[in-house]
Amino acid sequence: MIQFWILAVILIASAVWTISASKPVYSVVALLLNFAALAVLYLTLSAEFLAVIQIIVYSGAILVLFVFVIALLSSGVAPFAMGPNRLPRIWLPGATFVLAALGFLVYAVSKAVPVLTRPAGPVGTANVFGSVGDFGTALFTVQLLPFEVTALILMVAVIGVITLGGEQMRDPGARRHERTVEREIREAILREGEG
Repeated sequence: MIQFWILAVILIASAVWTISASKPVYSVVALLLNFAALAVLYLTLSAEFLAVIQIIVYSGAILVLFVFVIALLSSGVAPFAMGPNRLPRIWLPGATFVLAALGFLVYAVSKAVPVLTRPAGPVGTANVFGSVGDFGTALFTVQLLPFEVTALILMVAVIGVITLGGEQMRDPGARRHERTVEREIREAILREGEG
């Protein structure tokens, strides 16, 4: 029981650190700590497969993707340009969306049909609840849509970050060359108009 409370405190503290860190690289380090604590929590629940998948997939693949996007945008080095404050205009649609999502969640939980699971057995036994086979069957049959939606959300997030930071990604030399070409084109058009 004490292990659960220690891990819960680490999970909550690392999650708060993830969203409140001053630099994106610090957020990635906090997220790594969060994923590691979650893997240890899975181990305390005798879910060894989930613990290993947590480390391999999330701490390995997903965090490397986040670090790649941060490095690609060089947001850890160059500050973002300050734009207008859009928060006063976004709170109403955001609150509406959150309340609608909460309503759908409450409705889905109230109408949920109990899922028939296999009987529990010793850890490592095949075809029992929590086994790798049972997990794979559930993931690619009953839980296939949430699995694919999660992949889509991750892809949309990466595309959004690249789109928002697109101006910072451009090479300064290329921008200078574009301005020079535009100026030459304008001068050529003016010369043609005078001649």
